[in-house]
This record gives sequence, structure tokens and C-alpha cells, in this order.
Amino acid sequence: MDRDVARAMLDRLWQRGCEFLGCDAAIMGGAMTWVSERNLVAAISNAGGFGVIACGSMSPDQLSAEIVATRALTARPFGVNLIVMHPRLMELAEVCLAHKVDIVVLAGGLPPADVFARLKQGGAKTMAFAPAYAIARKLVRSGVDGLVIEGMEAGGHIGAVSTSVLAQEILPNVREVPVFIAGGIGRGEAMLSFLEMGAAGCQLGTRFVCASESIAHPRFKQAFIRAAARDAVPSVQLDPRFPVIPVRALANKATQRFAEAQREVIAKCDRGEISQKEAQLEIEHFWAGALRRAAIDGDVDSGSLMAGQSVGMVTREQATREIIDEMIGQALNALIARDTRVPEVSGVAG
Repeated sequence: MDRDVARAMLDRLWQRGCEFLGCDAAIMGGAMTWVSERNLVAAISNAGGFGVIACGSMSPDQLSAEIVATRALTARPFGVNLIVMHPRLMELAEVCLAHKVDIVVLAGGLPPADVFARLKQGGAKTMAFAPAYAIARKLVRSGVDGLVIEGMEAGGHIGAVSTSVLAQEILPNVREVPVFIAGGIGRGEAMLSFLEMGAAGCQLGTRFVCASESIAHPRFKQAFIRAAARDAVPSVQLDPRFPVIPVRALANKATQRFAEAQREVIAKCDRGEISQKEAQLEIEHFWAGALRRAAIDGDVDSGSLMAGQSVGMVTREQATREIIDEMIGQALNALIARDTRVPEVSGVAG
């Protein structure tokens, strides 16, 4: 198989994803708070992928300004990721509609029905995260246009199931909408395997942190470059009365401090100084601002180094286009190599 044939095969495999996203390569940028802003988002879209702005805790005015600034850097399609727990979610959705954002990605839980309906009414394409097959089916019934399934290998807040298992559960059984795979994908061969299972494309976060266009602090990037896969660990829940959504990050002093903070808060609750609800909120707010301290300010000791297990494949700072081209090249090489690895079967033994 020559390279042109391999490229034609890859293009067929992710044709649905490319048409859905409106891009040349069905590679989405993961929405990483503070990092997935105008510069990286535009760079991903300009390189043929699909950049996604991480709205995070932005106000509607801030999001509007970010969309305008991104449009000044790229004429290619890009999306916006909205956290469904944001207190001004409907206003943020209206901002996306006003700016005719290509795709709105709803994350952090099931999208509220009124917001989802408004986005659909306004003509926006919608995507949502499905951490289980039952939720994928529920989202499809609600009319979502596309799904992302993200395994526990990912960075930041994670679920309990691995990418490979989610893919096996969902890809053969959800055909109505395009499904994109995320969590632990760092090379083109892995991307190719999921495409062949039926995925429409993939989403990368950790690989793009050290893109030259990323505004992440140099010390933050160096922490990623030095890290191995085993260094990206989930946070620990100390008491089942106070459930903690695990956060995968590179272990540092902040990781240790989080466990200590839980003990202190739980002790205050047991002494009756605060209610269980107040204790839960205090635990959940521990990481507030911690990611910015690390990613933007460069405090890699007490800040949060949220990273997926694919961090071990981040070995240097690269241009965004080089990262995407590298992923495509690895997928093509894997297709070409099959001609020599898999012999033709001329008959069946009796």
C-alpha cells in the first residue's frame, strides 16, 4: 500500500467526523481551562483540526470577547465548551448563538433541557460527554448532534471507566450521531484503532499543552515534558460521606495538600463546626484557582498540574501543526505497515 492509498483510507475512516466538524482532520482540541484560549484554539483550527474554547468560569462578556478574538486569528470553524454547572449557562448559550459558534460542547453533566432546547432552536450544533452507554443513549434520544466519550486516562476531572472499555461499549451500539474518543490518546496508531472501531474522530488535550502556540507557562510545559505516564495520578477520596470527583494531575505538593485539606474539613464537620454540605463545598473548592497558578503563573509546586496519562508521550514543545501532522503520519504509517505484517489468506484448512 502506498501513502496515497493509505491517506484515502484514513479520509474515509474520519469522513463523518470531518464533515461534522467542518475541518480537514477530525481531531478536536480538548477544552482545557486557561490553556484552550484564542491562541491555541485558532492554531488547532488553522492546522486542520477543530479548536474548542474552554469557557470555564468566564462571564458572558468575557466569552463574547474571546470568541471575537479567536475569529480574528482564524477563519476556520471552532467550538465553545460550556460547563453545565455554570450559574449563567443560559446567557453563555445565548452568546454562542449570537456569534454563530459552529459547535457548542456541553460538559460537566447532563445538559439542562431548557439550555439544550434553546441551542437547538437557535440552530447550533451540540455535543455532550457520555461517560456510560446508558447516558449516551439518553443524550441521543434528547437530540444531541454528537458525542464525546472520555476515559479515565484523561487529565482533569475523570470518570471511572477506561477509554478502551467505553469505546467497546458505545461505538458498536451508537450509530445515530458521530462519536469522538478522548482520554489517553497520544499517538496516531491509537487514533486509527478507534476510527476503525467506528469513532468519527478523537479529542486531544494533553498533547496540545506543550504546543508552541499554547500560553501555558514554560515551567508548566517543562513539568509535562519531564513527566512519565505513571506520574499523572487521580486525586484520592478519604471519606465516602464526602464524595470527590477524581482529578488526574501530576503529583506534587498540591496533591499531598489536598488529602490533608480533606482530613481537616472532615474533622471540622465531625466536630459540628460546619455542616456536611458546607464541608463538601469546601472540599470541592480546594482546586479553585489552583490550575491557573500552575498553568499561567508557573507555580508548579502548589498549583494543579492537570494532565492525562498520555503526558509520557509529550517529549518537547512543538508547533500545533506539527503535532497534528505527526498524529496523521503515524496513522498512515500504521496502515502502510499492514501490507508487510498481515499475509494474505489463500485458502482455508480443512
